[in-house]
Amino acid sequence: MKGNFHKLINGEKPVLIDFHALWCGPCKTLAPIIKEVAQDLSGKVRVIKIDIDKNQTLAQRYQVRGVPTLALFKDGEIVWRASGVRTKHQIVSSVEEKI
Repeated sequence: MKGNFHKLINGEKPVLIDFHALWCGPCKTLAPIIKEVAQDLSGKVRVIKIDIDKNQTLAQRYQVRGVPTLALFKDGEIVWRASGVRTKHQIVSSVEEKI
């Protein structure tokens, strides 16, 4: 992920990242919501999940203090960020506002 991450967040399409952990209960609650968000935003935004335990350097770089944390990257910069479980509507409307 390390080498590709920079390319990914600097691509043409905005990227919504779900920083999560396998042991995280709220992350498990958010997982099906993120799948629906990915379907709703298909073609507009790329949605990926990053396990903070396997990608600790990225989690530290973007100051992920709790999971789940969502971050929307556009042109390599974070343009929106939220921690905790959100509804599909909250996520989609927040992302659409920023893209």
